[in-house]
Amino acid sequence: MRVFFLVATVLLVALAARSSVRTPEPNPTFRANQLQFPRVRAAYAAYETATGALLRRNGLAPGRLELFLRAFKVGRRVEVWGRNQGEGQFVLLRTFRLAGTSGTLGPKQRAHDGQIPEGFYTINRFNPDSRFHLSLGLDYPNAADQFRAGPQDPGNDIFIHGSHETIGCLPITDEGIRELYVLAVEARSAGQASIPVHIFPFELTADNLARRMTSPHLAFWQQLAPGYEAFEATHELPSVTVTAAGAYAVH
Repeated sequence: MRVFFLVATVLLVALAARSSVRTPEPNPTFRANQLQFPRVRAAYAAYETATGALLRRNGLAPGRLELFLRAFKVGRRVEVWGRNQGEGQFVLLRTFRLAGTSGTLGPKQRAHDGQIPEGFYTINRFNPDSRFHLSLGLDYPNAADQFRAGPQDPGNDIFIHGSHETIGCLPITDEGIRELYVLAVEARSAGQASIPVHIFPFELTADNLARRMTSPHLAFWQQLAPGYEAFEATHELPSVTVTAAGAYAVH
């Protein structure tokens, strides 16, 4: 069963990483369904006009929006990048400050360890009625997380959400999640089935890694570094898979 899960998840990760090269099918009913919820309607009332202006300033069309999110524990920020679907480089649209953190540097390994995950994920669900105002769920645990956890429960339910509170999630305040939620709904409505999210401990430069040579997480961070470096060099998303040994491989 574990082998089947790993193989299936490897394929899903690979397909998600390559989603940007496809021509997405618009999904306008997704926005309509989300707007049935009061908090989503309030978010649109507050941010729809500003979001449209933000996209236009960056040469992006709401009906063709493709998003990528990148988070850093050191520096406490979530970056929102966008482009027109499948066209050229991503541009930085917004940066939200993490309003709270928990745990330490290093990956999440088991349930209730308080750790924010590190690795390559996608947003796979929208919660318009969250305990923390609005929330966007990550596909944690992925195959790499499952392998690292071994027989232990790796935990689940990791979200980007509102408020200042967290035990392993990424809170960006209620105001921040309203704006991000509108952007994410627009991307999903434009046909982006999954939004990539890369979570790093810090900027994974050679110098920063050299300063942490004694960390027990160094080998894991060295797996993540090629993904960080590839995006920094090109502002295009690399393809990421998970090997049978549970390691990330960046192509």
